[in-house]
Amino acid sequence: MCGSKSEINPVQAGEGMQAEKSSENRIAYYHLPGLFEFYDLYKAFLPVFRGHREYFYEWCEIGSIYGAQADCLWGGGRVGFGEEPAEHVAALMREYGISARLTFSNSLLREEHLSDRKCNRLCALFEKSGATGNDSMLNTHGVVENGIILTSDLLMDYIKSKYPGFYFVSSTTKVLTDFGQLEDELKREDFRYVVPDFRLNKAFDRLFALPDVWKDKVEFLCNECCSFDCKQRRKCYENVSRKSLGEDREDHVCPSAQAGRGYRFSDAMKNPGFIGNDDIRNIYLPNGFSQFKIEGRSLGSAVVLEFLLYYMTKPEYQLRVREEIYLDSSLDLF
Repeated sequence: MCGSKSEINPVQAGEGMQAEKSSENRIAYYHLPGLFEFYDLYKAFLPVFRGHREYFYEWCEIGSIYGAQADCLWGGGRVGFGEEPAEHVAALMREYGISARLTFSNSLLREEHLSDRKCNRLCALFEKSGATGNDSMLNTHGVVENGIILTSDLLMDYIKSKYPGFYFVSSTTKVLTDFGQLEDELKREDFRYVVPDFRLNKAFDRLFALPDVWKDKVEFLCNECCSFDCKQRRKCYENVSRKSLGEDREDHVCPSAQAGRGYRFSDAMKNPGFIGNDDIRNIYLPNGFSQFKIEGRSLGSAVVLEFLLYYMTKPEYQLRVREEIYLDSSLDLF
């Protein structure tokens, strides 16, 4: 596991902008939470994002929106609670040319689980629902591809054979805290992106030494609030996987002294693994990294809006964006 201190001083890393590539022409692609869970929020936000692009940083774009419907057997990471009909979600993503990612990161799947009707129906729908366009990083022959975030190789082999139109993302639920594990995962051609454990976020000396083709695949989890020294992260994820399979289990009890506070963005910002806007622009982009994941599927839409404001919205326009969202009478933020 990575230590609690960065292996390179972030100030020194920022100075690497001079020796490395300029960030001027690089785009940060954000992978946003709540494909199903926060459908109403995105239905209100996306018209603002596309219609008033001047409100938002020029150097960022939406790479994907990820999530899962409620009661998905293949679900993992967080218990999905999205109730929006899949057809509505697919149509919204298609309208705005955004890649949809199904979060199927259950780590405990067995052969008999692969025939689940609900999850297969979602795959059948989203495999064919990609939008056409010319300005997305995920275009292949003019089509914005949809993806699957997963942990299980069994599930990946099944989806590859039955629904070959998806790309794959190696889930952070694998808890890749050893850098050698991350390198092994990056070598795998099956994955377009790999999300390491957030405790590798500041392993700068080894990250910067990766070949460019691997840097393109690293997707950093930016805003994790979990204790940096947590030793039970894998158990927590397995608990969610068992619940998704219908097993009657008690909630995992987090031993962290901060667990009772719940998620607070202000706490996440103090985490040694936190990646903020200045880090992205001055450290990660100049050194060849472009993919950034924002967590938050289990939170409220008001908190997710704060992420959209912080990571994507110019400060002078944040109030305008808030007003656009708050004044949408169909949206319940709390």
